[in-house]
Amino acid sequence: MANQQARSNEEITEIYRRQVKTVYRVCFAYMKNPYDTEDAVQETFFKLIKSAPPFDGEEHEKAWLIRVATNVCKNKLTHWFRKIANVADYGHELKTEMAEIDETLEVIMGLPDRYKTAVYLYYYEGYTSPEIAKMLGKPPSTVRNHLYEARRILKDKLGGQFDEESEDH
Repeated sequence: MANQQARSNEEITEIYRRQVKTVYRVCFAYMKNPYDTEDAVQETFFKLIKSAPPFDGEEHEKAWLIRVATNVCKNKLTHWFRKIANVADYGHELKTEMAEIDETLEVIMGLPDRYKTAVYLYYYEGYTSPEIAKMLGKPPSTVRNHLYEARRILKDKLGGQFDEESEDH
């Protein structure tokens, strides 16, 4: 099943350079260790190479990669081995070159999946709730609700360090 619109190595390299840090951080938020994160990043870019979807620009490209990375991570997390493996056994380091983890991001990574992606995209990548909704294929009201609920959880866990922001986006 050869794709007629396959990208050149140069195009793939440029997309990789532009988007790898974002994809890595999204995957790290789910996988919580550099080993599984790197596997998820690799699989995400493999899907890009394999499907070669047309993009309307860098934002569309980024949104597609975030959505694919999220799905890759969710699939990996449901794999039977992940259910019985203890992530603590990996002895992972929470600080890596591509994803410096502060206390807030550590707490965000501990949020339920339905919240962590929206929070990460909103606060770390600067997307608005309608943009996040489009990326994740969810209604904007759902994303706003996830952000609202996540803020409440974060405020409790961070002892008031996480101030609620108005959701004007």
